[in-house]
Amino acid sequence: MDPMAMLIAAVVFSTIVFALLGLTASGQASGAVAARQRLEGFKRGGPEADVKAENLTFGQRVLGPLVHGTASSFGNLLPRSVLNGVQQQLIYAGEPMNMQGFLTMVLVSTVASVGLAATIVVVSGASVSTMTLGLAGMVALIGFYLPFYLVKSRCRARQNAIIKSLPDAFDLITTCVEAGLGLDAALARVAEKVSGPFADELSRALRDIALGKARREALKEVGERTGVPDLIQFTNAVIQAEAMGSSVGTVLRVQAEQLRVKRRQRAEQAAYKAPVKMLFPLVLFIFPTLFIVILGPAIITIMQGFPK
Repeated sequence: MDPMAMLIAAVVFSTIVFALLGLTASGQASGAVAARQRLEGFKRGGPEADVKAENLTFGQRVLGPLVHGTASSFGNLLPRSVLNGVQQQLIYAGEPMNMQGFLTMVLVSTVASVGLAATIVVVSGASVSTMTLGLAGMVALIGFYLPFYLVKSRCRARQNAIIKSLPDAFDLITTCVEAGLGLDAALARVAEKVSGPFADELSRALRDIALGKARREALKEVGERTGVPDLIQFTNAVIQAEAMGSSVGTVLRVQAEQLRVKRRQRAEQAAYKAPVKMLFPLVLFIFPTLFIVILGPAIITIMQGFPK
């Protein structure tokens, strides 16, 4: 395939992606502006401030809603079970976007992938055949599943970060409770001292408690929003201890000890998996290099010893 054709196809693909992302961002920005103006209206005690149509750009008034409407129609074609699973993964990932934004990202990625495949076929001058259609379909499938993979990866990374921070955070909570602080004050101290997604979830739970939500409900929602089994077990143990009137400090110390044991077991498991994971890089990259370095001079010497 001509390199110039590939370059032109890549430029067209990038243009389509950034144009659609710009339209999506403009639509989200208009919604944020409207929400901010309504909030300012509530703060002043007056009526809601409406966004004037003449202050909006063409992309915000026409193209942004068009893209979002198309994404909503595209989402209606997907199974309800898939959408529910994606919604749960978005919650586990910290809600980086809503379902509307995710569907827009899927639409943008799919359209851009199809545009890339069509541009490569047209610019390269290849004839439409079964192979080209199959390659175009494969590129479209990759673009369709790419947002799902990104959300799942972010969900897994966030859960791993929470799991790594739990033992130290629970030790600090246990120390604060045994020193005489209440559970809410201990959670607030941990939210101040610890950084990461677990501290963010604790801060959100404390805000919910300050707004009038029951502590057991707020702690239960922390486990449901993260999907980490250790954290769910911790929240259930604290809720049960408060309901039965037992010592919260004792429960926290037992949970902290169990988390330290699990952390040690996970480290041992990762250590046992390391040799198996290192086998393929050794065979593919390191061993051939060693053979070249060790046997190369000997082979050259042997070849020079033979008569021409």
